[in-house]
Amino acid sequence: MFDDPGSYLAIGPRVGLRPFSPADAEEFTARARESRELHRPWLFPPCTAEAYAAYAGALIEDPARAGFLVCERDGGGIAGFVNINNIVRGAFRSGALGYGAFAHAAGRGLLTEALGLLLDHAFGPMELHRLEANIQPGNTASRALVRRAGFRLEGFSPAMLHIDGAWRDHERWAITASD
Repeated sequence: MFDDPGSYLAIGPRVGLRPFSPADAEEFTARARESRELHRPWLFPPCTAEAYAAYAGALIEDPARAGFLVCERDGGGIAGFVNINNIVRGAFRSGALGYGAFAHAAGRGLLTEALGLLLDHAFGPMELHRLEANIQPGNTASRALVRRAGFRLEGFSPAMLHIDGAWRDHERWAITASD
């Protein structure tokens, strides 16, 4: 377990956000495997060391992506993750949000706290203006999370993303720095 509060980019009462690291592979993939039932059919985080290396490597190296582990401050264990993908700079200054809690942390409000920290970081040091979350209509937990964080429903996109072998409909939720 990682427990170095000085490495957090943002800290709340119960969680801290820190960047992904290659050293997190074992804990992250074990948590992902334990959480398969919770995540399916919405989410497919990497469950092997090889898949984690590719996933984390892209979040670490690609300037159009930023990935953060949600760590419990009591012990530093990984509770989940929040990522900003498809970051566009210039006049748009926007990104697409992705996230997930691991089963041991689900329902405890840790991801709600983490999302608040992420919004502060995205609209502060990252200088983004807008974040979007694209959510399948049946994913009630995810819809509730973004609603609690202040996102607004902006629309519906049929067959928007290819997930688990099929094109899936998504609701488009968004928040801006001025919200």
